[in-house]
Amino acid sequence: QLQLVESGGGWVQPGGSLRLSCAASGATLVDYTIGWFRQAPGKEREEVSCIHSSDGTTYYADSVKGRFSISRDNAKNTVYLQMNSLKSEDTAVYYCNAESSGRYYWGKGTLVTVSS
Repeated sequence: QLQLVESGGGWVQPGGSLRLSCAASGATLVDYTIGWFRQAPGKEREEVSCIHSSDGTTYYADSVKGRFSISRDNAKNTVYLQMNSLKSEDTAVYYCNAESSGRYYWGKGTLVTVSS
């Protein structure tokens, strides 16, 4: 059973950076399409980025394009989300999601707070 654990969240000032990690156990992440989602208070969960298992192609929501970068370290079985030039509107709980053959797995999330 695949298990995902996010880490790296915290408080940062606007313009700052954070790197989120999604560490997997129980399966090899390279076999899964990995997505980063976020949910701000009072808002629906939205996908911000993903990396496809088939060819490593990436996707970014328009709101984070040019500021966020997703990457995968197969040796560490971990996917990262590098977040730069953070804005107050990036404040949310960030979740890692893994999908393969129509099955989805979620981590418990890590809180990112961007404020001065």
